[in-house]
Amino acid sequence: MRELELMGTVGCHLCEVAEQLIASSVDMQAYTIYQVDIADDDDLVERYGVKIPVLLDLESKEELEWPFDQSKLLEFLQRVSN
Repeated sequence: MRELELMGTVGCHLCEVAEQLIASSVDMQAYTIYQVDIADDDDLVERYGVKIPVLLDLESKEELEWPFDQSKLLEFLQRVSN
């Protein structure tokens, strides 16, 4: 199973939109997606503070930065799964 992290924070409207998009587009049988609150880690705030939401593939370390739509999300998943 492929593992991904969705970088975001509480109260981030765009993060909520990304969560809904992922929930409606991703086969959750093939992926495990962890939500990471960047506010809990100063290094993550520095790295992702102005980019969130960001979807990170834990194996390849490839990132999908906002803005993304269903098409870009599915392209990203296809690319990291090959």
